[in-house]
Amino acid sequence: MFSKIWKDIKNGQIAPIYCIYGEETYFIDETIKKIKQALNTTEETETINFDLEESPVDFVLDEADTFPFFSEKKLILAKNASFLKAMEKGKEKIEHDLKRLEMWLNNPSDFAIVIFIAPYEKLDERKKITKLMKEKCTVLHAETPKENDLAVWIRTEVNRFNKTIQDEAVDKLVEMVGANMLQLQIEIEKICLYLGEQPMITTDIVEDLVAKTLEHDAFKMLNAYLSHQNAEAIQIYHDLLRQKEEPIMLVGLLASNIRTMNNVYYLQKKGYHATQISKQLKIHPYRVKLMVENRNRPSEERLLKALHSLSEIDLKLKSVGGNRERLLEMFLLRAL
Repeated sequence: MFSKIWKDIKNGQIAPIYCIYGEETYFIDETIKKIKQALNTTEETETINFDLEESPVDFVLDEADTFPFFSEKKLILAKNASFLKAMEKGKEKIEHDLKRLEMWLNNPSDFAIVIFIAPYEKLDERKKITKLMKEKCTVLHAETPKENDLAVWIRTEVNRFNKTIQDEAVDKLVEMVGANMLQLQIEIEKICLYLGEQPMITTDIVEDLVAKTLEHDAFKMLNAYLSHQNAEAIQIYHDLLRQKEEPIMLVGLLASNIRTMNNVYYLQKKGYHATQISKQLKIHPYRVKLMVENRNRPSEERLLKALHSLSEIDLKLKSVGGNRERLLEMFLLRAL
């Protein structure tokens, strides 16, 4: 959907009103950037920003109906359009004149391009204003692509730099960065610039160059521990300590990952597919894939024992002084 709209924008077919909803900021930012590029090919365009959690929608409509001073068209960004999502009555920060908005949508200005941005997972389809937006606007859903689509997008981004990437390197990139497309784009550009004339991105290059996140390191440390690779788990732990990470935070991350693993394996036993598990637990499909395809999968009993041990360590860290780093280190050295 986005690729088609972006192609239309590039060809000068810009709609008067867009409504972009969803939590993937990459698609929101890229759409705005492409509209600005398309408009600025002929003139310098005014851009006006409104936060609809701080300002009423009337301000947007007044601005849209005011003739631009310095250009033929103006671009108006109306962010946080919370009136499009489900909310309890009385919880709204600002009172919006939705009747006026409905009338305006039926007869928008021809010298303004308005983008309503609703950075929420879904809209309230029952609302009259939502139905009218879908009827009168170009509506785009900014959601993280599915696993296969994400891999295709990564390869497309790499190809823009005249490079190729190994299948295993694609998996490693997603494992380390997650599904944040903006961060993936930054890391891809960094790797491609580093490679120079070298044409191929390998797993080793991804490992060496991609900035490691705390969540990735904690997940890797847990996998090493559960795979009986205690020396690797200890090495990762010491690296994290050198980065000034607190043992109590690491205990919490390990426990959270164990609970997630347990839930994934439980749902898999119930017959759920990886995609269904991902939706049920609200975690990215690739992370589920790593757990489901793990050949050294720990037993449920072992996971529960590890979780119990971590709860005891958590209690000691909150109540006992002394060498706090040693408590988690002893856990990682023990075999369950």
